[in-house]
Amino acid sequence: MRGNVLTIHGADDARASAVDLLGQLEELASEGRILGAAEIAQAAKLFAKGERPDIRKWLGDVILVTSRRRSITPRSPNQKLYVDAMRSRDVVFGIGPAGTGKTYLAVAVAVAMLTRGDVRKIILTRPAVEAGENLGFLPGDLAEKIDPYLRPLYDALHDMLDPGRLGRYFEQGTIEIAPLAFMRGRTLERAFIILDEAQNTTREQMKMFLTRIGAGSRAVITGDHTQIDLPTGDASGLLAVRRILRGIEEIPFVEFDRTDVVRHPLVQRIIEAYEVDEARRRARQQERNGS
Repeated sequence: MRGNVLTIHGADDARASAVDLLGQLEELASEGRILGAAEIAQAAKLFAKGERPDIRKWLGDVILVTSRRRSITPRSPNQKLYVDAMRSRDVVFGIGPAGTGKTYLAVAVAVAMLTRGDVRKIILTRPAVEAGENLGFLPGDLAEKIDPYLRPLYDALHDMLDPGRLGRYFEQGTIEIAPLAFMRGRTLERAFIILDEAQNTTREQMKMFLTRIGAGSRAVITGDHTQIDLPTGDASGLLAVRRILRGIEEIPFVEFDRTDVVRHPLVQRIIEAYEVDEARRRARQQERNGS
């Protein structure tokens, strides 16, 4: 690069892809979008695969502007599909590996809808599976007992809202964070409800959660079926619900894969390495069973 002139070298197809990518990024920047390194890297990753997507469709879709004036947008086609589903459907499942933005984007859509007045409150819940939903043996009061299991949800909220406003929401009950066991017996109306780490629910817990949804509410269920921490022998409610609800068109299941990972670039490679190892283990197991 010399001044404001960028010269691109390489094969014809690669040069054309680079020009297309840079042109779209320039257009977004000219419209006032502040593009971070992570967003640009994610877009470049798609182009490097030989695709020529219109990245303006998702990077131009601002879900929420945080208290730090940072715009939250989808960073991949699957993330855009997920966000559109949360905006238009009452129940949405987001399933895929860690780092694909399932929980973070759900919280962003929830905060945006709360800010607009589309819902009256946000309820964030997840199973405290490591403690078996029995938290009595942990030290401290109830808040201190459940805090480690809910910390990722707190982190997302602190990233989007300034401390004063977030504190008021907690005090007023506008935002509530609780273990899944505390949802039993409630009917939740005009609320945006997020069930995180749903792979660690049992079949009965998943049914209980889905039947809490009241009038004017939205529910988003996120999980990764490769990270089930339930005791051996307990079936995951997330695996069961995919089979049970697959005939209901109004309930979309958005599937993410390692190409949607938006964390550190090494996370995608780590997930890929584990997938390869798992495939090898299954192949060895099949060979042993066959012999």
